[in-house]
Amino acid sequence: MRNRLLNAAERLLVKQGVDAIRLDAVAAEAGVSKGGLLYHFPTKQALVQGVVERLVERFEAVLPGPDAPPGAYARAWLDASIPPEAPESEATPSDSVPVALLAAANGPEVLDILQERYRGWQERLERDGLPPGVATLVRMAVDGWWTARLLGLADPKGEQHRQLRRLISDLTERHADGQTNERHADDQSKESA
Repeated sequence: MRNRLLNAAERLLVKQGVDAIRLDAVAAEAGVSKGGLLYHFPTKQALVQGVVERLVERFEAVLPGPDAPPGAYARAWLDASIPPEAPESEATPSDSVPVALLAAANGPEVLDILQERYRGWQERLERDGLPPGVATLVRMAVDGWWTARLLGLADPKGEQHRQLRRLISDLTERHADGQTNERHADDQSKESA
């Protein structure tokens, strides 16, 4: 029943935004009584926190551990966040990032959960074995993509989406394989010759 309620809350967040998260609306969407919802989530805040925590757990489940090869964490971040093909429809409940951002707009307690997790993710990105800034650049590109999609700010579609994703992926791969350092050394050799 708890998952059914969280699924209903996610659907409402995606379809109608934060203002749609009312306990009676979530209960109706889930097909349960308001009393059944209150048993699991006594307040709207508890419900929204439950949504964010589950989305964060879902996201973290696809991220590699600390023993992964260089660049694996940044690549997994990209793969878990930006699909290879541009979504043609509105966000769906499986779109963890925009749903979590929508939910975080519900108040400081929910935002605190997301901020704490982001600090941990950022620390892990910085230890990903890539040159300084590369993994953070991947995260910032992903965050920008989701923000554009979430707010309808001319997010890339079709070939533009594929090219953007390929550029981010290539950047990570190139730095993980050490090719950038080799190219830089080759460029410097040519300049001095």
